[in-house]
Amino acid sequence: MVRKLAAGNWKMNGIGDSLAEAEALKAALPAPTVDVLICPPATLLSRLSDTLSGSALTTGGQDCHAADSGAHTGDISAGMLADAGASHVILGHSERRTDHSETDAEVRAKAKSAIAAGLTAVVCVGETLAQREAANTLAIIGGQLAGSVPDLVTADRLVIAYEPVWAIGTGKVPTMHQIGEVHDFIRAELEKRFGVGVGRTVPILYGGSVKGSNAAEIFAVSNVDGALVGGASLKAADFLPIVEALQTS
Repeated sequence: MVRKLAAGNWKMNGIGDSLAEAEALKAALPAPTVDVLICPPATLLSRLSDTLSGSALTTGGQDCHAADSGAHTGDISAGMLADAGASHVILGHSERRTDHSETDAEVRAKAKSAIAAGLTAVVCVGETLAQREAANTLAIIGGQLAGSVPDLVTADRLVIAYEPVWAIGTGKVPTMHQIGEVHDFIRAELEKRFGVGVGRTVPILYGGSVKGSNAAEIFAVSNVDGALVGGASLKAADFLPIVEALQTS
C-alpha cells in the first residue's frame, strides 16, 4: 500500500509571520488520513517544526549538501535538517538543477547523505518543454531516475516527484494521459530496479501548477500518490483543498 503525500514547497518565500498559515493548516487537519509535509526556507525550519509539534504534519528541507560537515559556507547538511526537526528533504528540484547546475550525480550524493541521516529523500525529475516536444520525455526521466536515485533505498526513505519543468509556476498542466504515462513509467522503472516490494510502494508525486480546482482530477490518474505543491502551499486556504482532494482520492 502506497502512503499518499501532500508536500508543500515554500521555495524562497516566508518569514516569521508565515507560521500563522501553518498554524491554520494544523488546526484544519487534526487527524489527516494522508501524510502532509511542509518544506519552508531554512530560516523557518526549526520554528515551523516547533509550530507543528504534536500534530501529524511534518517538515522538510529544500536541499542539503552531500557532506556531513566542512568548509561549505552557506550550505546545510542533512544532519542539520534532521536536528532542526525535518523528516524529509527535497532534492534535484528543477530550479536547483537549472539555477545551480546540479547534476544527477550530485543529486544522488545528496540523497545518499539524506538517507544516511534518517531523512526521506524527495527526488525530483522532469523534462523541459523542448524535451517534451522532441518526444524525449521518458528517456529524460529514465536517465534522471537512474542517475539521481541511490542504489540502496527503502520505500520509507524515498519519494519521487515528477515535475514537468514547463508546468512549474506557469499555470500549464499536462494532460491526464501525459501525467499517467510518466507516472506509470516511473513505477515500472522503480519495480525493475528495486523489485516489487520497494518499487511498488515508493510514493510518486506530481508537481506543476497543482491547485484545488484540478487536484482531484490529477489524483485520479494511475500511480499519482500525491503532489509536490509550490505557490498553492503558501496559504492554508489554498493548500487545504489539495490535501482534502488527496484524502478522498
